[in-house]
Amino acid sequence: MPIYLDCNATTPLEPEVREVLRAFLEEEFGNEGSRTHEFGARAKQAVQKARDQVAAVVGVGRDEVLFTSGATEANNLAILGLADHGISSKRMHVVATAIEHKAVLEPIQELERRGFEVTIVPAQRDGTVCPQQVVTTVRPDTLLVSVMAANNETGARQPIAEIATALQGYDAYFHTDAAQAFGKDLDGLRNPRLDLISISAHKLYGPKGVGALITRRRGFAKPPLKPLMHGGGQERGLRPGTLPVALIAGFGKAAELGVKSVESRRARCRAIKAKAIEAFAPLNPRIHGPADNTQDHVLNVAFPGLDSEALMVALKADVAVSNGSACTSSSYTPSHVLKAMGYTDDEANEAVRFSWCHLTPDVDWPGLAHRIRNLM
Repeated sequence: MPIYLDCNATTPLEPEVREVLRAFLEEEFGNEGSRTHEFGARAKQAVQKARDQVAAVVGVGRDEVLFTSGATEANNLAILGLADHGISSKRMHVVATAIEHKAVLEPIQELERRGFEVTIVPAQRDGTVCPQQVVTTVRPDTLLVSVMAANNETGARQPIAEIATALQGYDAYFHTDAAQAFGKDLDGLRNPRLDLISISAHKLYGPKGVGALITRRRGFAKPPLKPLMHGGGQERGLRPGTLPVALIAGFGKAAELGVKSVESRRARCRAIKAKAIEAFAPLNPRIHGPADNTQDHVLNVAFPGLDSEALMVALKADVAVSNGSACTSSSYTPSHVLKAMGYTDDEANEAVRFSWCHLTPDVDWPGLAHRIRNLM
């Protein structure tokens, strides 16, 4: 089997998380909503423990954690769930960036179809956004500002802390898609000015199919969200349906381990990245993302003149990599992120994303570089 180098698409399960999943799938299979017997009580205890574990990562209380099926649903709830409040309060302006995931851009496009005004802040050449440029777009009628924490294609960390500080005194809600940063970049997500945070377990060595929306209080008030679905009172009436206890318990364990192991994981990922960059250097690659502020486990790179599709086919027996977001890679369209950074279609089509983790085995980077050189 090839070595898996597509961890920004999804991560392998942490062994301790796998054990939690097994226990709640095979033994503790009760419904969290069953209040008349011990099976339900133990399931409820597991869910509450997971809320505490997830909450601790970003410094909130358990009642500010709303479980969802993943960050995509959380993004939709954060953005579309504010629509009624925006209409009633006559705050129908929304700000986002050009490098957001489609799970943010498409719900915002839906708001635009409903009559909201949208401002899209462009990206800089290094794949980051300028915090001052974001904040200068905010108006008295701005309902929401949405800026991702770290880009899924380039690994570029965004200036969340600076934007949060600059938004002090504004009424606009501040949302971040933190699918790639949760449990990896801790400090920025603990900023009390961040109102809404979308996260997924499967980006943090947890199971697919579960995530959360953090709904941080301002004083005593939570963001005025309305549900997108109806049919039950679960999750404070904002997300109906039987809770997947096993997935939630696994998510909680993954979150706990993320905080506990963050430094050792970063060190392992930095070492892998250094070897990759050293091996590729003689090929004169074009690296996308800021040199000093890209996540340690991501390398988005282009070898000029070499199409990414041809490269991936040539390397598929050795490594599993991608040329963009897993949500859009099947369409083979040039990356909207790289185009927002100012690259042409041809340049964007040269980009390949390598992404790894602390569980990744040793990679023969010089051997990969040799294979690539033969294709150039």
